[in-house]
Amino acid sequence: MILKKLRQPAKALTSMTIVTVATVGMGMAHAQTERLAFSGGPDGGTFQYFSNGIATRLSRTLDGVEVSNMASAGSVENLRRVNSRDADFGIVYSGDMYLGLNGKLTNDTRKYRNVQAISYLYGAPAHLIVLDGSGITDVAQLEGKNIAVGPAGSGAAASAQRFFEGVGLWDKITPQYIGYNQGASALGDRQIDALWVFAGFPNASVIQAASSNKIRLLQVNEAAEKGTLFSDHPYYAAVTIPAGTYSNVDYDVVTIQDSALWVAGRHLSEEKVHDSLKEIYSDEGLKFMSSVSQAATSMSIDSGIMGIVTPMHNGAKTFWTEQGKTLSSAQQ
Repeated sequence: MILKKLRQPAKALTSMTIVTVATVGMGMAHAQTERLAFSGGPDGGTFQYFSNGIATRLSRTLDGVEVSNMASAGSVENLRRVNSRDADFGIVYSGDMYLGLNGKLTNDTRKYRNVQAISYLYGAPAHLIVLDGSGITDVAQLEGKNIAVGPAGSGAAASAQRFFEGVGLWDKITPQYIGYNQGASALGDRQIDALWVFAGFPNASVIQAASSNKIRLLQVNEAAEKGTLFSDHPYYAAVTIPAGTYSNVDYDVVTIQDSALWVAGRHLSEEKVHDSLKEIYSDEGLKFMSSVSQAATSMSIDSGIMGIVTPMHNGAKTFWTEQGKTLSSAQQ
């Protein structure tokens, strides 16, 4: 018997299909495992908890699929990875999706058209943290200060720049491009004056900062309303971090938030995206995600398409329409 060479379509390295061929008598049995990559976030960040959780769940429940979790600087890097097919899934802030689609990212006029939203995960509020004994009680007092804003290329760093530009301080502070855990340690060691964390609450790095020092969270929304953030970037909204969320922070903090979205590459099939959403948004899937991160309690069928202001993947359109959702013109 002559076996003809099997040809597989070219795919990104992160989306390889491995084919095992066995002959049984005159027949052939094919066993396939599709390997997908999920680009998450930095250690200690909410993105990484979500990406690892979704990757783990899909690997367990989708037949013939193995999803690996990739560490990442965050939102903007995820956008670029999924766009170039270096990753298949990712988490990207709605603002970065909107700006990337329209060629308006900071110092980047490329239009990222190969990335499409598939669901809302949670609202990511800004935490602007200082030491309680620093004497800093207002955003305006950060002029001339060293502020950790997140890794270069992250959604946190991009949002920090938009916020501080909106309040007229970006060129009057010294941004430090370091991750959340490193920033929490640096704040405690008095190496920086403030820490910007853009993630769901309660956040592990903020808890870390509050565990060894008394911290203060500044009222970010109050400063934003005085500036141009909301007119320049209308996808941001006000949100309250309730009193008691963090140790010794016994007051409500009104801040701003962007929406963290689960995204997929256009190269993924409608069926794959539809089935992935079906698994994660099942009762069992949502229960599992809530065990992974408290921020996942905001995930539900009801909230599934919140905060999405860019076109959705066709597989997601099918799934959410089946759930009785009416898509906006921007989501079509």
